[in-house]
Amino acid sequence: MTDVKLEGTALLTDPLLNKGTAFTEDERTAFALHGLLPPHVSTLDEQVDRALQAVRTFETTLERYLFLTDLQDSNETLFYALLTRNLAELLPLVYTPTVGEGCQEFSHYWQYPRGLFLSWPHRDNIKEILAHPRYDRVEVIVVSDGERILGLGDQGAGGMGIPIGKLALYTACAGIDPATTLPILLDVGTDNQERLADPLYVGWKHERVRGADYDAFVESFVAAVEARWPHVLLQWEDFARANAGRLLTRYRDRLLTFNDDIQGTAAVAAGTLLAAVKVTGVPLLEQRIAIVGAGSAGCGIASLLLRVMIDAGLSEKEARGRFYAIDRDGLLVEGMKTILDFQKPFVQSAANVAGWPRENGGSIGLLEVVRNAKPTVLIGVSAQGGIFSETVIRAMAASVERPIVFPLSNPTSCAEATPQDLMTWTEGRAVIGTGSPFPPVVWAGKSFTVAQTNNAYVFPGMGLGVLAVKAGRVSDGMFAAAAKALAEISPAMDDSGASLLPPVAELRSVAVTIAKAVAIAARAEGLCAPFDDVALPGLIAAKMWEPVYRPYRRKR
Repeated sequence: MTDVKLEGTALLTDPLLNKGTAFTEDERTAFALHGLLPPHVSTLDEQVDRALQAVRTFETTLERYLFLTDLQDSNETLFYALLTRNLAELLPLVYTPTVGEGCQEFSHYWQYPRGLFLSWPHRDNIKEILAHPRYDRVEVIVVSDGERILGLGDQGAGGMGIPIGKLALYTACAGIDPATTLPILLDVGTDNQERLADPLYVGWKHERVRGADYDAFVESFVAAVEARWPHVLLQWEDFARANAGRLLTRYRDRLLTFNDDIQGTAAVAAGTLLAAVKVTGVPLLEQRIAIVGAGSAGCGIASLLLRVMIDAGLSEKEARGRFYAIDRDGLLVEGMKTILDFQKPFVQSAANVAGWPRENGGSIGLLEVVRNAKPTVLIGVSAQGGIFSETVIRAMAASVERPIVFPLSNPTSCAEATPQDLMTWTEGRAVIGTGSPFPPVVWAGKSFTVAQTNNAYVFPGMGLGVLAVKAGRVSDGMFAAAAKALAEISPAMDDSGASLLPPVAELRSVAVTIAKAVAIAARAEGLCAPFDDVALPGLIAAKMWEPVYRPYRRKR
């Protein structure tokens, strides 16, 4: 029984408490709802059926996204009941790829104050804003500054769609109580001229604040979070590569925090790759890995795979030599002036590439890397749609029996290649994982499901695990454990023709598996209080909220 103080329209407009037509006759009497609702008393099942029918009537994915957004803003229990029961159908609407368009159109449709916009003009009021009692129960924060939204670039305040979407997945996939989640957008301006020129733009109309002022703003935010919620989980999301890695480095030992673009992407990519390796029959230690897009996400993937290779028996030097990182200036080679600090571990020695053909600017391009290094794995996080061309893929397939190809960039328009093309160009031999959802591919009369290496396979379980055991920090070892646990539940482990990842419909059980692995890793590293293995399932279950209507009692 839940005690509720609100009544009438105030109750019907509170999305965490609203039941809509599912309020019982007794509740309608107790909370002055008669006349405000039609007479029929619905069940949650009936409401879910009605909402699903409504979603399916819309012609465009953006219309469906906006309908679901409105539903979340009016009745969260119904929204999450609908989402959890239909994950495979609705996940692409709530998050990638549709959320990208939602961020682009955010200012044209914004109407409900979900989350917090902490803007530069109010930088001195952050602590006061966070202090409101409505935020007393917060346990998970997802924060973005909107500068690198998927592969779409700077969306300014429109980037709020990302924290909202990520937290929806925390609840739908891992059962985190929505009342304990808080999306935050750090609005320090935008350099997107289309947004600045839009009279409907809801953000601070100013070019981006950068440098020392930006860092001071972020520090004010982090300090306020620390003071308000000492044990909160803070997830960084869609920061530009100039900021993403260094902010993680600065705060990772100060907060319970991680960057999903760097660490979450790395874990799901590594887990999927470990499953793909089993399919090919070539041991991980013998794989040669080319990563196209050596930004924070690409180097994050390389860093975690490097760790896994070392754990499997390679020396650090041997493991590093198996990576070929390709960025905007071509293959990263020692002596290049444009190499950033976080890229240095994956720079190839000049001796190793001596004699390789070079392009007009003196750089070594993707095709030259494929022809000379003969990579067995090709991972794309470049946001360059179509960069895995037929020439590149056929060259790879000429020297590798089962090429592993992961075009991971989001949204779909930014994917480095389509799965059907990859299957065609490799005569059906490619082992494929994608960042965005794609339909099954057909080869030789057979249909094959393509694994979507969505971060939703890892970050909800990561959050569930650390909260369940009250971990003090998030470590790389915990992400490595998550990757290995994900690989272990791959359907391809039992059937080489199956998808590399479990069905999206099973993400809630996947989160529990990841949470267990993360919790055990946290205990092994001394990052949480000791717990008994027998007690762990109960600790995890205690953190999982279910979208069901609970009976209300009038609190006077």
